[in-house]
Amino acid sequence: MPPSTPRPPAKASGLDCRLAVLGADVRLTPHRREVFDVLAASTDHPTAYDILDRVKSRSPAISLATVYNCLEHLTTHGLIKLVHLERGQSRYCANLHEHVHFHCETCGKVIDAHPNADFDPAKFWNLPAGTKVTRTDLAIHGTCQNCAAKNL
Repeated sequence: MPPSTPRPPAKASGLDCRLAVLGADVRLTPHRREVFDVLAASTDHPTAYDILDRVKSRSPAISLATVYNCLEHLTTHGLIKLVHLERGQSRYCANLHEHVHFHCETCGKVIDAHPNADFDPAKFWNLPAGTKVTRTDLAIHGTCQNCAAKNL
């Protein structure tokens, strides 16, 4: 049998890079990778149902319970963010940079909004003395540009 040709190493995925940076000790099942890949490619902050619909084409046997388990695992290990918008379904975000979410109350779209300058929540908000901010969960509600233009 001829010697095998060595394969070049596989290109690291976004999830692999994130794990390396965070040093997270996470067991990556194929379903967790699929859920993360779908979420990382999304810009619309999908719900678990949206993610299930998108993953089904790649993994037809996946269930909603498995999607929720994957999302909980990825969230718990800091690989994705959970986005709460009032009483609606939870949404998920793969953007780990400091940002807030703008929620259009007309069409329901959720858009990432990044600060224009360095932002220290502890200096911006009047917090109790001695507190340490570890993360912010802030949503800004209003009307997006497209919806506002329709109402002119």
